[in-house]
Amino acid sequence: MKTTILGLRTVGYKVSNIDNAREWYAKAFKTQPYFDQPFYVGFNIGGYELGLQPDEAVNGDNVVTYWGVEDIQAEYDWFISLGATKHEAPQNVGGEIMVASVKDLWGNIIGLIYNPEFKLPL
Repeated sequence: MKTTILGLRTVGYKVSNIDNAREWYAKAFKTQPYFDQPFYVGFNIGGYELGLQPDEAVNGDNVVTYWGVEDIQAEYDWFISLGATKHEAPQNVGGEIMVASVKDLWGNIIGLIYNPEFKLPL
């Protein structure tokens, strides 16, 4: 059976303060948004969409998405240094694959993954 899922395209995080979130995510992901409006802020992260949406009733744990990284410990430490809180420390989940996650300042989970076997389709 062939999957109809094409892979990661967009990850949306709901935030209570979009201005503060824009600044934090720009610093955390080391890039500026390409789309910046009061109703949505969009970042291009390695060809994938990271979107921020304002929501006064943020409840947190409803989104988990893993972003690929080369050095999981360094990236995990970077996010913690920016005020993110520990969710799951870096851990091996089989072979050379490592995962970790943090919570941003609004309670969203940001997953990080090191997977040397993953290759983007051509």
